[in-house]
Amino acid sequence: MNPSNYLKIKNQIPSNVNILAVSKGFKSQEIKTIQNIGQNDFGESKFQEAFEKQLILKDLKQIKWHFIGRIQSNKIRKIVQNFKYIHSVDSFEKLQKISSISYEEKKNPFIMLQVKLSDDPSKGGFKPELLISKWREIQELKNITLKGLMTINPRGLSSKENSELFKKCRSLADSLQLPDCSMGMSGDWEEAIDSGSTWLRLGSLLFGDRS
Repeated sequence: MNPSNYLKIKNQIPSNVNILAVSKGFKSQEIKTIQNIGQNDFGESKFQEAFEKQLILKDLKQIKWHFIGRIQSNKIRKIVQNFKYIHSVDSFEKLQKISSISYEEKKNPFIMLQVKLSDDPSKGGFKPELLISKWREIQELKNITLKGLMTINPRGLSSKENSELFKKCRSLADSLQLPDCSMGMSGDWEEAIDSGSTWLRLGSLLFGDRS
């Protein structure tokens, strides 16, 4: 964990872009180190691992936890109970379930809908045309706050190809009047900023390589 990496990137990005420190695979102490220099948003993708860190770090009240992994239906209640942001909602059925459980739990999580903008069998998400056709129904769901869209580009794209997909995501978010785009990771964050990202999901760039 090198705090100077974090400060260097923080100084490079525009003020309307947020860093989401992807802390999966890193220890609670490393989260504490980066939180001490001003980072409060942390992303986790495995519930059990995240929950253990949340217990250890429960005194750090400023931390906002973001769930960014694939959502399993049987874990939705735990995710709703323990995360302020959910970035990886990839189907209407899961969104309905999050809404009804949030109502029962008296919660109101911030939601990023995951969109699938290329034919990548390893990635989930709403196809843009489905999202548009379901939009009215989605807006009627209770106890969720729709914040934006999230996308993960396939590996191995050129800088130009990355930018094109990010711009599609930004354009779709704008057409739905959503303020945020969670897009860009350690390898393509500069293209993401240029294309209108408001949340960068950065792991190894901030923390170093996972052990």
